[in-house]
Amino acid sequence: NWMVEPVPEKLLCRRVEITGPVSSSKMVVQMLGRNEAGDRADTAMLDFEDSMKPDFQNVLNGYRNVIGAVNGTLTCIEESHQNGKSKTYSIDQNDKAYVMVRVRGLHLNETNVKIFGTSISAGLLDLVVCFFHTYNEYLKRDEFPKFYIPKCEHFLEARWWNEVFSTLEDEFDLKRGTIKVTFLIETLPATLQVEEILFEIKDHAVALNVGRWDRIFSDIKIFQHHSDRILADRASIDMSRPWMENYAKRVIKICHSRGALAIGGMAAFTPGKTDQIRNDQKLKVQQDKIRESSWGHDGCWVSHPYFIGVALNAFPQQNQLHVKLEEFDKYSDVLPLGGGPYTLNGLRKNIRVGIAYMYAWNKGKGCLSLDLCMEDLATLEISRSQVWQWLHHHIRLENGQVVTKDLVQDLFDGELDHLAIDPDFIIPEENFKADLLNAKSIAEILYLKETLQPFFSLDSH
Repeated sequence: NWMVEPVPEKLLCRRVEITGPVSSSKMVVQMLGRNEAGDRADTAMLDFEDSMKPDFQNVLNGYRNVIGAVNGTLTCIEESHQNGKSKTYSIDQNDKAYVMVRVRGLHLNETNVKIFGTSISAGLLDLVVCFFHTYNEYLKRDEFPKFYIPKCEHFLEARWWNEVFSTLEDEFDLKRGTIKVTFLIETLPATLQVEEILFEIKDHAVALNVGRWDRIFSDIKIFQHHSDRILADRASIDMSRPWMENYAKRVIKICHSRGALAIGGMAAFTPGKTDQIRNDQKLKVQQDKIRESSWGHDGCWVSHPYFIGVALNAFPQQNQLHVKLEEFDKYSDVLPLGGGPYTLNGLRKNIRVGIAYMYAWNKGKGCLSLDLCMEDLATLEISRSQVWQWLHHHIRLENGQVVTKDLVQDLFDGELDHLAIDPDFIIPEENFKADLLNAKSIAEILYLKETLQPFFSLDSH
């Protein structure tokens, strides 16, 4: 008969959440405010994880930006290279999205901060620093410090986090449940333990989130050696796949039965340059979000302010806690199914993402726009693990070619050439081609490793 603690009024409406790297002050200000059409997200998730390269300067910038976002003082002055004029971006403290922070996962340590010679957990550091510097401001505004916790794989991990939240509250003489959290259900093990995880965090939980991209990565990683579970082209794995639909509905049903919100997935488009492209993109976002809303999700994510309006229209109600999915069996099969399509274009895309992402990573960034979609660490992980799996199993593509090391190497060369002349990707920097070649070399080594690396960000690069 257990339920989560009642969700505070200010957190009952999370129809659209916008996400982006917390290290960029300009992006943080834009996420909190209104877009050109006057639309504003309900909440903004300032991200230390998949969209931010965790070098220490980015981390420190992120801490400063979180403080400025919560107290409303954050500004960004951008100089124009064309006319020498500057533009100032600032926050309207009385009209801004609710500020939330996604910390890094427990698989990462922060090597720049040591206690008695031992590196501290990166996620623990993010949580404590951001909490310490903002909790008073939240409470002054009759709000709650709110965090996203990624990469959870087990209810015992959730229990550990819950003990951390409670310890922080006790240390600062705060009421139990002052800290509010949303856990991402974005791994296969977590998908199998949704109710157990929610139970462990019930004093602090307000929602769970369906993290579809990392879930696909988790599926590939867990079934990497199972020849009957080899996933199709990444682009073809959407929420219409039966195991993905079951996964989302499991989260919705369990959350709503226990009084928590269930947040849907990401619309990863970045706006095209023509009206036709933008209209096509908006239609795809609309279809995706209407499907999520029809299942009972309470909200969704977008990666760009341009798509806030179309996403909001798909969620006309404050939330859908009343949707109980009575007919759905919460123990429906959530294991991924193997089978095509396996295409040369899909292989090319995965390799192109690797080169472009490594280029951005080497420049200190954790996300980039490529082919009109936002690519972040989660989509890199899918791309590299899928190439590894197809190569490991010598998958035969639809055109008859077998995925071999030679083919992958040839495609790396081809995609390098493609990016070097792609007008939408070319970056006007002095050493662009040399840096792109270096990125290609690093990505190729990563993709062709004998064993599948559990997480890219644990590598020396």
